[in-house]
Amino acid sequence: MTTPKNDKNTRTTGRPTLNEVARLAGVSPITASRALRGVSTVATELVEKVQKAALELNYVVNPAARALASAQSHSVVVLVPSLSNLLFIDTLEAIHRVLTPKGFEVLIGNFHYSRDEEENLLRNYMAYQPRGFLLTGFDRTESSRRMIESSNIPCVYMMELDSAAGVNCVGFSQLSAGETAAEHLLSRGRKRLAYIGAQLDQRTLLRGEGFRKALQKAGRYDPDLEVLTPRASSVGLGGELFLQLLAAHPDVDAIFFGNDDLAQGALLEALRNGIKIPEQVAILGFNDLPMSEHMVPRLSSINTPREAIGRRAAEQMLTLMAGNSVARPVQDMGFELKIREST
Repeated sequence: MTTPKNDKNTRTTGRPTLNEVARLAGVSPITASRALRGVSTVATELVEKVQKAALELNYVVNPAARALASAQSHSVVVLVPSLSNLLFIDTLEAIHRVLTPKGFEVLIGNFHYSRDEEENLLRNYMAYQPRGFLLTGFDRTESSRRMIESSNIPCVYMMELDSAAGVNCVGFSQLSAGETAAEHLLSRGRKRLAYIGAQLDQRTLLRGEGFRKALQKAGRYDPDLEVLTPRASSVGLGGELFLQLLAAHPDVDAIFFGNDDLAQGALLEALRNGIKIPEQVAILGFNDLPMSEHMVPRLSSINTPREAIGRRAAEQMLTLMAGNSVARPVQDMGFELKIREST
């Protein structure tokens, strides 16, 4: 009995291979791979041939196998704390627009504001041998930090800034944003200022710290007017905390909310309960989400450069993956106070 010769281009599973796609399309395996990854240098007619061949053969890319074969994947891992918040959706879209035309796959992980979940995601994605990590902020477990450092995989941090040597980051000062919020409300003649924050991730706490410092400097800080809860930020929660705060402290005349959805909920409850905004209470949000300028009254908010952060972070990553150092490893994208009717 003759044993069939093993063809290195054929999988024992019977699933179609990249080589089969390339043969059917009449191109080299390298060209087929680049075409399927969306590399912009591949001619349009060749991309169409390869895609048609892949569709005809029902070929599905196996990123893990490709990484093992080349000892280097074409994946960039992006870890964010939420996919229900438009803040991170804008950032992810910008990252896709930069990396995908260069032939990189964007792998997204949602760690739900949990340091332990983020650690598990990092460990699992390491198996894919990604080319880079785009991570949100600096608050993570010690095990996660050690994994990142020992992997030698390029990493760019988003949303926060850190001037430590060797750190590449794109964001803005959360502390300064909180200070700006307090200064704006004080400039409006407000005397009893409160801060309401939820979720209590590091960025929310830093905003609150900046707000607190500015009030302390002005002699207007009252710890009883600082409302912090680990509950998930939402419109409903914002309305609930707003009414609770006013019931306990009816003399409050200005509130800075750590997120726009909380502030939007407060505006809705104010409208429902006949509380005049800003005559009785000025309300200021954070992130300037799309609905904020359409609220009644229109919500004042601190606009954060979500799209710009994603784009610049992805550009930094391309530089690092090419083996080059970033000219400006710490990039402060700033923020903008949007003053509208609610303050």
